[in-house]
Amino acid sequence: MTSLTSRLKGLWEIDPAAQAISYDGSWWTWGELTTTADDCDEVWRAAGAGQGARIAIVLENRPEFAAAVVAVLASGRCLTTVSPLQPTERMAADLERVQPRILVASPAVWERLSDAGVHTRVGLRVTVRPDGTVTAEGGPPAPRPEVDDAPGTAVEMLTSGTTGPAKRVRLSYRQMESALSSARSYDRRPESERKALPQGVGIVANPVVHIGGLWGVLQAMYDRRRVVLLERFRVQPWVEVIRAYRPKLGSLTPAGIKMVLDANVPAEDLSSLRALNSGTAPLAPELAEQFHDRYGIPVLSVYGATEFCGAVAGWTLDQFREYGRSKRGSVGRAQPGVRLRVVDDAGNELPSGTSGLLQVCTPQAEAGPGAWTPTSDLARIDEDGFLWIEGRADDTIIRGGFKVSPATVAKVLEKHPAVREASVAGRDDARLGQVPVAAVEPAAGHPAPAEDELIRLCRRELLPYEVPVRILVVDVLPRTPSMKVSRVDLLELFDHLDGERDEAAV
Repeated sequence: MTSLTSRLKGLWEIDPAAQAISYDGSWWTWGELTTTADDCDEVWRAAGAGQGARIAIVLENRPEFAAAVVAVLASGRCLTTVSPLQPTERMAADLERVQPRILVASPAVWERLSDAGVHTRVGLRVTVRPDGTVTAEGGPPAPRPEVDDAPGTAVEMLTSGTTGPAKRVRLSYRQMESALSSARSYDRRPESERKALPQGVGIVANPVVHIGGLWGVLQAMYDRRRVVLLERFRVQPWVEVIRAYRPKLGSLTPAGIKMVLDANVPAEDLSSLRALNSGTAPLAPELAEQFHDRYGIPVLSVYGATEFCGAVAGWTLDQFREYGRSKRGSVGRAQPGVRLRVVDDAGNELPSGTSGLLQVCTPQAEAGPGAWTPTSDLARIDEDGFLWIEGRADDTIIRGGFKVSPATVAKVLEKHPAVREASVAGRDDARLGQVPVAAVEPAAGHPAPAEDELIRLCRRELLPYEVPVRILVVDVLPRTPSMKVSRVDLLELFDHLDGERDEAAV
């Protein structure tokens, strides 16, 4: 039995009347959570899904789905996540690839799948309702061990797919345990105090179907900590939770930080916070400084990836106090047990301060301790071990043989006072291979900038081949569920506009 499995099995020993998960103003108890988990387990066992079996779940930010996750991982099965946030057509295509023998979903999702005609192609259809009741219909097809079983795999998770089609990453029980244990190493309390239920609460506003949200729920379950689960991030509900429970540490994506600043949340509402973690997307140092200046709360960047089960580098509060100004823009240092290095295209390690491709050595990676795992991130590491992420190698635009960094172009566009945020992507071009295109979201209180005005700004500050061929001004930039800008959907905006022009020309 793995330590993750045994830790989750220990949830059945907690006082069943104690609070576990808050959702929409009401608390689920540990007893309610484990009862729903037991009901899920009974249905799966009856279908012949034992240890190592893949259980596909259309995973929503709700307590009953947290219970279903506990049921999967406490029994040594494999959780295959399916996003409820994607359009029904994309979900149907994902399920065609997964071919689930057992699929768990809410009544609302089953209705969507039924309308799309997908439900009849699923084996055992398990419904988990908001009150925690579990029912099943249909029957699983004959077992296909090579498809239905994934021994040793804890989670099969889709990446966010911001720069291309999402891919499914397998995370083993060993990786998950290493990541959870690493996070727990920051807890300096004596073991006798750890055995008691913690008094504070965790707050999960990120989608549980992605690593940040799932990590928040699992860490709470692992530590027997109460957790407040939000359906999604919205400023006012998040602030209400901060006011109600007075946590010392919060977590927001860069987009969430912008939303809090734009909403002009009163400083006293956030006065309990001693620091704010920020990950999932690059954090502009100007944005972190603006938040710190307004609220007096340090923003601590975190760097990680789905493939590493979460974070592998970040800031501590002590490091921020000592290095916050001199290491501006860094995502912090390697976490305990993690090593980082930067290499050239041939794999040779580069000296401190030199930009190259980042590699990570961590027990949280699939390759295990001692092996170096390449990333797609361009980075540099200084002589003090601080890491700067400078972009992604795989989103570099090659325009007629010249390399264009989307981050460089976006940074210039965001200098315009009327631009709140910009995103740049490479669009296929028959002559040049790819050309940069951009979309910008206007800043509050400013009239929308004109495209020719933005083009002139780019021509002043960029090389000729870096200037976008087109710039769209949109009300809201398209985002993934984890609030990153989706370049896939951004490019679809241009395709849609071109399609409308073609129709108008006919």
